Amino acid sequence: MPEKAIAPLAGVRVLELGNYIAAPTAGRLLADFGAEVIKVERPGTGDELRNWRLKKGSVSMLYRTINRNKKSVVLDLRSDAGRAAVLEMVKQCDILLENFRPGTLEKWGLGPEVLNAANPDLVITRISAFGQTGPLSERPGFAAVAEAFSGFRNLVGDPDRAPVRVGVSIGDSIAGLYAAFGSVMSLFQRETRRGTAAKVPLDERVIDVALHEAMFSMMESLIPDLGAYGDKRTRVGGRMEGIAPSNAYVCKDGASIVVAGNGDAIFRRYMDTIGRPDLGTDPTLQSNAQRWERRIELDAAIGVWTATLPSQQALELLDAAGVPAGPIYTAEDIVNEPQYAARNMIQSFDVSTGEEILTGVGFPGIVPVIGGTSLPIRTLGPDLGEHTQEVLGGLLGMDEDQITAASNPERTPA
Repeated sequence: MPEKAIAPLAGVRVLELGNYIAAPTAGRLLADFGAEVIKVERPGTGDELRNWRLKKGSVSMLYRTINRNKKSVVLDLRSDAGRAAVLEMVKQCDILLENFRPGTLEKWGLGPEVLNAANPDLVITRISAFGQTGPLSERPGFAAVAEAFSGFRNLVGDPDRAPVRVGVSIGDSIAGLYAAFGSVMSLFQRETRRGTAAKVPLDERVIDVALHEAMFSMMESLIPDLGAYGDKRTRVGGRMEGIAPSNAYVCKDGASIVVAGNGDAIFRRYMDTIGRPDLGTDPTLQSNAQRWERRIELDAAIGVWTATLPSQQALELLDAAGVPAGPIYTAEDIVNEPQYAARNMIQSFDVSTGEEILTGVGFPGIVPVIGGTSLPIRTLGPDLGEHTQEVLGGLLGMDEDQITAASNPERTPA
């Protein structure tokens, strides 16, 4: 018998109106765990993510990744027929995801009150740069702007250089996590009230995720430290403020390793391992605060040791001593790492670029793990409009003329 599929969100239907990364990430998370996610894309071009990091063909691997396990439907939301189709779908959905600029859905006649009239149980999850309220709410902005506004960007990089950006769209992804969490939280609230007279009011079913607030929530004690101590944190390169020794170090073979030897007991073992027991027993280095004051000296001592050893040997010695350490992996390292393979975290597919089929392409698995290994990815991000007939014809019962009117790119702007 086939193994029973693990799908905690089976039976949940989601309508995704989002583009780019934030809302589609929320949709991906819901789809990964069994929700039916119907992604609405504009005629002709679809989600702009189809062309981001496009190396060949017409559909990027980024799109295939972030929009896995979804269905693609083409609708023209600037047409009456397209908007009417959205309202019909809303009646049969549990969650609507969107990340348009605030006011866009309202301009199209699809604001929360209209959606609520169509489905009084609908969870409406909205992602934007600065939220749906406040003096900056109508300002457009991508994650780069939000990361800077949140205080995050100011802490990334070396102190003597301009702030830098991390190599992924971290602001969008964290906002997507909050949007998925908020959506499921609202669904849970809705379900706990079923059968009672206390329905969840509309304002509690509108989940408002701002990109800058999602990043701000990750800033730990940045603001409390300012208020309590007047502390103005700055960039510290590969270190973490107030924690030492914890950094990346270059080894004899040119590879760098990360070592986090900042725990008090760990520090002593760490210093013994690098041949500096004098530092491990130094009474002025027995707390993080003390070690932070001498972080440059400690990093220099550690760097002298790592420079004498190949990275693998250094890691083996640190592991034997119980000092947390690890390599700095490239993509090639990850796909060859047994730990990822053991938990099914790299899943291979034959994938279309829109022009050719590439065989055995690895994609990141589903997180968190349930049942011992990553759940299997059901499908990669769909071709543009791949499920238009299935959804509009099957779910909504529309005929060919109605489907054409709702998704035809030769439209008259509303």
